Amino acid sequence: MKKIIYFIFFIIINKSFSQTYSFSEIKGREFKNSIRLNYILVHQPTDKVNYSLKPRMGFVGLNYNVPLNDWLYTGAGFHTAITGDQGGLFTLGVNLGVNTPIYKNLFFDANVHFGGGGGFRSLVNGGGILYPNAGLQYKADGFSFGVQYGYVNFFTGIQKSDNVSFFIEIPSLLRASSYKNAQRTFEINNIKTDSFWEKPAVKSVQQVTFDYFFPVGMSRTDASTNPPYTTINNTLSILGFEYQRYLNKNTFIFAHADAMYSGLVAGFMDVFFGVGKNFIETKHINFFAKMGIGAAGGRIFPENGLTMYPNAGFDVKLSEKFGISFHGGYHRSIGGTFEAYTAGFSLKYYNLSGGTSDPFSNEKFTKIKTQGIQISAQNQTYFDVAKFGIPDSDLNLIAIKINYDLNHRYYLAGEASFAYEGESGGYALGIFGIGIKSNKFLNEKFSTFLELSGGVAGGGRVDSGEGILVRPTLGINYHFNDDFSIHASGGQMWSPFGNVNSSNINIGLSYGLSILNSRK
Repeated sequence: MKKIIYFIFFIIINKSFSQTYSFSEIKGREFKNSIRLNYILVHQPTDKVNYSLKPRMGFVGLNYNVPLNDWLYTGAGFHTAITGDQGGLFTLGVNLGVNTPIYKNLFFDANVHFGGGGGFRSLVNGGGILYPNAGLQYKADGFSFGVQYGYVNFFTGIQKSDNVSFFIEIPSLLRASSYKNAQRTFEINNIKTDSFWEKPAVKSVQQVTFDYFFPVGMSRTDASTNPPYTTINNTLSILGFEYQRYLNKNTFIFAHADAMYSGLVAGFMDVFFGVGKNFIETKHINFFAKMGIGAAGGRIFPENGLTMYPNAGFDVKLSEKFGISFHGGYHRSIGGTFEAYTAGFSLKYYNLSGGTSDPFSNEKFTKIKTQGIQISAQNQTYFDVAKFGIPDSDLNLIAIKINYDLNHRYYLAGEASFAYEGESGGYALGIFGIGIKSNKFLNEKFSTFLELSGGVAGGGRVDSGEGILVRPTLGINYHFNDDFSIHASGGQMWSPFGNVNSSNINIGLSYGLSILNSRK
């Protein structure tokens, strides 16, 4: 107990003593990113399977792209099924593309998406997906749209199809600074009206959610049960994450993702996007309602995936930055049979970032604290992973990871990973953890880190029980410069309620930046 107290005290001391800098010392960078939503109609290999399979699947993708120069971009995105009978098919991957003008507002756009995921393992096998596509894009003020010809190829399985897809795209402007400026406090004094940072901040909320689903009606399990399609009568325990961005003082848009860790064999997950509104707001209490639309599935009766999720509740603000939320809702498959009443709570973090004044009152801030964030893409290999019904094997996963600095030494980490090779397509994990990193050494080129993470995993007949996992990791970074680094790490993944106990190695590339967080 004394060691724990000393550890907490050490973190507080580290955060308490920080030098204050002049705001004129921080230089900004502007990233003209974009959010792309596309719809793809994928034809199914009905002639290659011995079970009922609808001939077409509607596949929706959401991608966040970042320009590398005037014509080359990269990014990350996921896809999910919303029509057909493959609800629960989710993929995660990375993009590399070109975008160049042809005539006035008409552009040529082509990209390649590589990732992992899946739904029916018999169709995707290992889960690897390669999606090259090319077409035309028309850019207007504030948004753009386009049409492309592509080829969805789960190259480890039999699910492949050429197609025509449609997309819309909206710009997403990000203002940030170099990662070397992270975790510093800057005094704001007489900012010029033409300053790079002279703009309102953005209000956002990040929250970790703990929900309980109470299935009703015709909710049934998938064919892996004995007998198949058994009615679900027990409570499902769900862990999730939600990001909210405010459009005005009372209205926000949100993105939400969940994974199940108790109630069924691991494998159920969902993703939602929607809009919400605060109806009654006081200094300490806030009542809200929101509506989400998205996709869900895995370990339930085969359905199209399209799902709605209305939700309402109230927040209790514990401080300016932290709060707790209590909520209830209704989770319903549109055109399917799964439905459940829900109840739960969330731990919330309120944030104002990216500007020097309040977005709604125009109150000027007196201080800015820079928040260090590192975003990385990884290849992960897990050795001799335990499975049920199929032989144990090694797994390769693609992962997107975000590190959120607490100070110069400690950080929080969040990660999503999907299998792309190893005959377990559809296996995915989502974890959170805490890490500690060393100072740079050997000419400021190397540093080391240690992480302890836990979360939920399932799918692909991996024997993780109901999904809970723990993963300690030790690694080393090589720093190309202040912002870019490459890292390698190794660890052990253990499922306390399953039979997975696998060592693993990870290799990845990271980019760091500093976001402005306001202090009144």
